[in-house]
Amino acid sequence: MIGAAALGGCVQIATPDKPIEINLNINIRQEIALKLDGDAKKLIEQNGDIF
Repeated sequence: MIGAAALGGCVQIATPDKPIEINLNINIRQEIALKLDGDAKKLIEQNGDIF
């Protein structure tokens, strides 16, 4: 019983032979939707060269 209790609490940690590789394939997509009311749209059309 003493031997079984001693072996039950034993923890072994081994380091891997190869380095850990983490591949992250991240695709970030940003969309901006701009809704204009009638007055703002007319203002932009009249002064289109400032944009």
